[in-house]
Amino acid sequence: MDIILKSVRIINPGTTHHQKTRDIIIVNGKIKSITTNAGNEEGIKELDLKGCYVMPGWFDMRANFREPGEEYKEDLGSGIKAAAAGGFTEVLLMPSTLYPIQSKSDTEFILNKCRNSLVNVHVAGCLTTDRKGIDMAELYEMYVSGAIAFTDDKKVNDPGMLVRALQYSNTFGARIISYADEPSLSNNYLINESPSSVRTGMKGCPAVAEEIGLNRIIRIAEYTGIPVHISGISTAGSVVQIRNAKSKGIKITAEVNAHNLMLDETLVESFDSKYKVKPVLRSRTDIQALKKGITDGVIDCVCSDHSPQDIEVKNCEYDYAAHGISSIETTFATLSTAFKGQLDAEILFNIFSGNPRKILGLEMPSINEAETANMTVYHPDKTYIFSEKEMFSKSNNTPFHGTEFIGKVIGVVNNNKLSGF
Repeated sequence: MDIILKSVRIINPGTTHHQKTRDIIIVNGKIKSITTNAGNEEGIKELDLKGCYVMPGWFDMRANFREPGEEYKEDLGSGIKAAAAGGFTEVLLMPSTLYPIQSKSDTEFILNKCRNSLVNVHVAGCLTTDRKGIDMAELYEMYVSGAIAFTDDKKVNDPGMLVRALQYSNTFGARIISYADEPSLSNNYLINESPSSVRTGMKGCPAVAEEIGLNRIIRIAEYTGIPVHISGISTAGSVVQIRNAKSKGIKITAEVNAHNLMLDETLVESFDSKYKVKPVLRSRTDIQALKKGITDGVIDCVCSDHSPQDIEVKNCEYDYAAHGISSIETTFATLSTAFKGQLDAEILFNIFSGNPRKILGLEMPSINEAETANMTVYHPDKTYIFSEKEMFSKSNNTPFHGTEFIGKVIGVVNNNKLSGF
């Protein structure tokens, strides 16, 4: 895979070529040179990328590829293709598969099957056995086998278990990811508690459920002094709590799902199950607060929360439909469109490239000569109509069919492979 990326603007803070338009020559998966006027080189394909940006490959911190157990929804191969189409060169898989990822052999199965793929696949193992919250899973054995984080995904851990898990995992440097919720307030909810829930007659989930769960996690992080990453952020009150906690020096980081930045609760009044997600879609006020949290640096990452579902559990009455959408291919476009194409490139670098790797303790790729090429190319202003017919994911449970997006992924380069272009 030899290629010349011509006239592309480099976004890589702290490097020589940051914010400069250059030609990047890649040979055998390495950056051979970065120049202002690359000449024709025999056998090397040239791509005119005027108007496009390139940055170190994007990292999705929350995705589900459904293997092992539900390969008819998604498998590792189709998930990797979908991730690449979405601009991601690395992804962290959740352990909430039909057969949970909770042992040495489970971890090695995922990593071995994805070895040498275009997309680097990382494993988050279960925090507790079968994600039931009773017994701690084999954290150290999974860590030695390659797992880099532990979580029960969207199940809430009681305070005692979370404290013990943080203290134990801290001895070997793995990150704990915890979901912000209070199940006694949110169980069996269908929609945000609001005028929309009154109009539809569906059970509403109050914002305070998330905010109580978040407060619990923050207090535990403060008590232990150990970093914890928080998922499931969707309310304005949660942004306030995170901002206040960070100002006090409490070691927390947080993520938001891209669709929670664009889609609001009123869409659910259509009773279309493609809008059924967890956490629920919130109000426009919440969305504005989340977006400000991103531009202020309060929220560290934006994730896909890619959750492919088959037609039997999604195309049914809203009450009985499964949560989740197939979203990894539209994450950047959703984020960019939510900001009307005005999201600063350096902020995008932080939430998609820099912060996920910092949080997980991974090496940061760099766009410099002699470095291995791990990069994402995108056009911030290109508009297009998204069609589910073009999806690589096995499942097309997306609410974005026919949506006009601002911002398009052009291609990715990683592991001496490329996709798109």
